[in-house]
Amino acid sequence: MPLSAVEILKQRVTPAHLERLSAIDNAELFAFVADAVELLDPESVYVVTDSPEDLKTVREQALADGEEFPLPIAGHTYHFDSILDQARDKENTRILVPEGEDLGPHFNTMERLKGTAEVRGILSGAMKGRVMWVRFFCLGPVRSPFTVLACQVTDSTYVAHNLDLLYRQGYEEFKRQGQKARFFKVVHSQGELENGVSKNIPLRRVYVDPVGRTVYSSNTQYGGNTLGLKKLSMRLAIHQASSEGWLCEHMFVMAVHGPAGRKTYFTGAFPSLCGKTSTSMMRGETIVGDDIAYLRNLDGKLRAVNVEKGMFGIIMGVNSKDDPILWKTLHAPNEIIFSNVLVTPGKTVYWIGKDGPVPPSGINHSGEWAPGKKDAKGREIDPSHKNGRFTLSLNCLENVDPELDNPEGVAVGGVIYGARDSSAWVPVRQAFDWVHGIATIAASLESETTAATLSKEGVVNFDPMSNLDFVSIPLGRYIRNNLDMGRNLRQAPPVFGVNYFLRGEDGRWLNEKTDKAVWLKWMERRAHGEAGAIRTPVGFIPEYTDLEEIFRTLQGKAYSPEAYTEQFTIRVDQYLAKMERIEKIYRTEVRDTPPELFDVIGEEIRRLREAKEKHGPRIAPDRF
Repeated sequence: MPLSAVEILKQRVTPAHLERLSAIDNAELFAFVADAVELLDPESVYVVTDSPEDLKTVREQALADGEEFPLPIAGHTYHFDSILDQARDKENTRILVPEGEDLGPHFNTMERLKGTAEVRGILSGAMKGRVMWVRFFCLGPVRSPFTVLACQVTDSTYVAHNLDLLYRQGYEEFKRQGQKARFFKVVHSQGELENGVSKNIPLRRVYVDPVGRTVYSSNTQYGGNTLGLKKLSMRLAIHQASSEGWLCEHMFVMAVHGPAGRKTYFTGAFPSLCGKTSTSMMRGETIVGDDIAYLRNLDGKLRAVNVEKGMFGIIMGVNSKDDPILWKTLHAPNEIIFSNVLVTPGKTVYWIGKDGPVPPSGINHSGEWAPGKKDAKGREIDPSHKNGRFTLSLNCLENVDPELDNPEGVAVGGVIYGARDSSAWVPVRQAFDWVHGIATIAASLESETTAATLSKEGVVNFDPMSNLDFVSIPLGRYIRNNLDMGRNLRQAPPVFGVNYFLRGEDGRWLNEKTDKAVWLKWMERRAHGEAGAIRTPVGFIPEYTDLEEIFRTLQGKAYSPEAYTEQFTIRVDQYLAKMERIEKIYRTEVRDTPPELFDVIGEEIRRLREAKEKHGPRIAPDRF
């Protein structure tokens, strides 16, 4: 007769740690941990509570294990992943679906029983000789309508330490909820190590089982593949939200500060390396979160929370001029983990785009480094990886918003969607209404690929809501859920599209990095009806006088009519090509697309064609 979960735990877990586990009266938790112990076969099990002593133990063990190394500034450490393990592995990240279920061509899926058997086979015995760390967290604020509990087991102290900086502790909340607790489950092992990094990269697997609310991750250390509460549990949350009538989105949450002390909260969805974190960290504004949001209709109002309480940010390009708050934080005594940067012989860290010259030598994810070093394929290795990261808690930041942990979240005053588009989108525009915004901006998002995923850079990809990589339900249903959210609100917030990457005909950028501060202020005013706008075929664009005044008073610089005209000229052919491309995708590749999406896109195409016939292929703002 097979042993019960309790019997397995009694045999494999010391009495002290079994007592910690038993304090949570939840049979599903016992079964999960017992199964993980049997599967992974660790030498010992450490059940981590919320106590400062336990969190200190995790930090210190990451150093003792050689997964992190100390830096001279108090609290700073660094970590390297394998040179082959530097980004999210899209090819080997799969959604496990029941037999016969088909999510469509945009999803990498596998039949649930087959995928579970494969990944469990890879994970079998993966923790021999190691400690299994059992971690408890809350996604969203504690004791909130938004709260989702999660438990992750891992043999990586680097992963465990990251989780402590990124998420709210949840052991006491598990105890409080007891048998009522429903939770996400994450099983991770970094696998066999060589020189301190995952060795068996061909056996890297990241499988997400929404039905079983479980994530499996093997033979990888990179945070995007191992921090199971981040994008991996996001897929679980989207599946759960779809059945419960709320949304989980790839969005920042921030407050834009308006006149007379007014604060207007915005959510914003941007693909990686498209300005998401820098927007949420804009000087003069305050941040609630930079990556994942839960959104709910509470009493007819759209409210949002930051799922996390920390930041796993891309460090490339961070500098003292453009990112003064983050720059200051990264150089102060805070608990920060730097990943895949260059570490000099003097134990300073360098990343691409940091102030000052490139150091002449150091160590990075490739080992000993000097300028001109090449990889096995003859490509020059950068001093730091383009997807190098930092992890910190938001409370380290001087601009953290006081509503970060508000159980009711914040009222959303506007929703922003951004992308990397060099040819079509104007820098900022407002949709006519919620449905127009979801259909022609959010669901029509395309963006050039970046170094954050293991794919070729510079390819324009279809990426609705900048969330396609993380959706775990049929795309048509996901679009429907977003449309329905706005319909069921007493008053839906305005929807905006932004693009920081527009180029002129000569190839030069038409925006400076700091211009996004002006677009934010204009959007905040529009949300309160305090700024004018010009109606175009693709939505409302700013009037020159409003932007000129904001540039002058906010940044103290002139903004010429010529710059305005070049930035906000509607490039009709590029817009038409984009919308026709999007319409074809939804007609040929997406099942059960809401009919109103075709209606709204069709109307946009009609308006663009009529405008072209009347004004030509490039229409300056003063022609409308």
